Amino acid sequence: MARVCQVTGKVPVGGNKVSHSNIKTKRRFLPNLQKKRFYLPEEDKWITLKLTTDAIRTINKRGLYNVVKELRAQGQHI
Repeated sequence: MARVCQVTGKVPVGGNKVSHSNIKTKRRFLPNLQKKRFYLPEEDKWITLKLTTDAIRTINKRGLYNVVKELRAQGQHI
């Protein structure tokens, strides 16, 4: 599953496309993923993360170092 946010864990979900005549066909709702580079001054290096725009706002609010520390505690390699 390549379309997964590294911070929030959001994944594609399924649903229905509904036409004007109310015919339903299956479709996927994809998360708004962005590839973003951040500079981590505590380790003096750049890291690249695949994030949703919601996760980018989370990093702005809580700080990059705290988010990376939690991801490493969960076992992700960053």
